[in-house]
This record gives sequence, structure tokens and C-alpha cells, in this order.
Amino acid sequence: MKALITGGAGFIGSHLAEELIAQGHQVVALDNLSTGRMENIRHLQGNPNFQLVIASILEERVVDKFVERCDVVFHLAAAVGVELIINHPLESLTTNIRGSEIVLETAYRYHKKLLLTSTSEIYGKNTSGPLKEDEDRILGSPLKSRWSYSTSKAVDEILAYTYWKEKGLPTVIIRLFNTVGPRQTGAYGMVIPRFVQQALKGEPITVYGNGKQSRCFLYVKDAVRSLIALMNLTESAGEAFNLGSQEEVTIEELAKQVISLTQSGSKLVYIPYDQAYEAGFEDMARRVPDTSKAKKYVGFAPTKSLKEILESVIAYYRTEAGVPVR
Repeated sequence: MKALITGGAGFIGSHLAEELIAQGHQVVALDNLSTGRMENIRHLQGNPNFQLVIASILEERVVDKFVERCDVVFHLAAAVGVELIINHPLESLTTNIRGSEIVLETAYRYHKKLLLTSTSEIYGKNTSGPLKEDEDRILGSPLKSRWSYSTSKAVDEILAYTYWKEKGLPTVIIRLFNTVGPRQTGAYGMVIPRFVQQALKGEPITVYGNGKQSRCFLYVKDAVRSLIALMNLTESAGEAFNLGSQEEVTIEELAKQVISLTQSGSKLVYIPYDQAYEAGFEDMARRVPDTSKAKKYVGFAPTKSLKEILESVIAYYRTEAGVPVR
């Protein structure tokens, strides 16, 4: 098949393109390189099954042209990362809502199956767990930037689901829980690459809040293989799926593991949320996915432990990115 990946030069998009090509498919990556990077897809350029189109999902004519030419659409393009959302809230809302509306309407015009990547942020402050796909959303004030991102992705989900229910467009919704691995940047608040880079440079490891908040981290290759499997499955249309690990770790313990694995002399420094982000910033104490639905549909099961994921990210920054150990 020929697949269009919006956000195809991003961290997850580049791994998805790599996996699709490895499986014998053709890929068109559409990316405006606002957060995507040429470095992510440089190894794919020159491959006859890969094409990069530098454009925004807000450019309707470009989107129309390449959706028409492809068989399926993986819609990954979005404003992501806590720092980006807080610093550029209006741009983030426009990209996530208007951009998704354009991509969905175009997919409907040519009746192309579409997979939308959403986020665990959908669940907001719901700390019960593991979280199932039909759990309630618990959000803070809409005047807090943090919750504007969750709301924008919820609108994306509602649009995708409504296009399936009302217009018959086959759509699949994927909620990703902290997908990590080589090529991810810490530039927009992603915690593992930030910790690894700080540890390798011998800098203080900056832990936001008290470090007792817990998360689960999924290896990017496990995520993209499941995206493809769920796209290929007819029964996935009109459904939402959690994808994530259930190996829970506090952010404080994560930082300690990074220090140990890098054999770094870095020390932990705790920074209040008000200083790290903005006054009144709210975080979630816990976020653990229930992935039994994805397991039932496509046999989803993570293949890498947190330790193995951290080792892969450390190896990337030591070799590919050339960060020296201090």
C-alpha cells in the first residue's frame, strides 16, 4: 500500500515510515519541519519508496493532492510536548483542531482509511488505573494552557469518531502513553531524552515537582508496529485503543536509573512546576494504561523493558548525537 504520514519527519512518524518501508510499502511523509527534523528521515531519503513533502497540514491543496494519491492516512501531525503547548497555545490549538479537520475532510472526500494518533492527556487528572478507553476525563480549568492540549485532542477524537459514525469513513483512534526511543528530542519537554542528555553532560538532572508522579514508557518500535497492525485490521474502524507499557515508574526513580546507566556524576535538582512551566501548572500524579483491548485485537504486547529503552536512548545520544560522557 501507499501510506501518507502527516508529521512523517517527527520522532514517531520517522519510525513509522521506516517500519512501513521495511514491510514493503510506499510512504509519503508530509511535514512542515516545525518540530519534525531532517535528521530523523535522512537515512530514508534516496529510497524509491519514500517521499518527503515539506508542507503544513493547514495547506489544504497540498493535503488534497497527497491524500488522493495514497491508500491510507496515518495522521500524526500535531503540536506536542508540554513546553510547546504552554508557550504557543494558539498555534497548538490551530494545528491540532483545524489541521485535523482538513485531513479528515480530505480523507472523507477520497474515502481513505485514517488512523489518528491521540494522547494519554485525554484522561486529564484521572489517576485511577489502569485506564480503559471508556474512562471519564477529569480536566482542570480551560483557562490553564495544560488542558487546552487535552481538549484539542479530544476534539480531534470526536471529529474522527463522528466521521466514522455519521459519514462512514473508517477511522481508528490511538491514544499513546509516553512513547520513547532513539531520535526523540528533549526540546519540547520530553523527559527521557532530557534526563539522558543532562546525565551524559554531567549536568544537574532537573526533576519537576516532587518527582513522585508516575508514568509508563513504551518503546517506539512497539508503538509503530501496532499502529500498522490496527490500520490493517478492518474491525478497528470506529474504535479507540490505548497503547503503552504497564511498567510504572516515578519520575524521581527514572532520573536515578538514568544516572546509574550512564554512570554519571549528575545530581537531582527539584524545580517547582511554577518555575518549570507557568503559575498554577497542574500535573497528573499517575498515568497507567489498560491495553487489554489492543492485545485482544492485534496481540499488542511491549517487547522492551524500561531499562532496555533507556539503554537504547543512551546509546543514541552517545553515538548518533555525539554527546560526550562527563
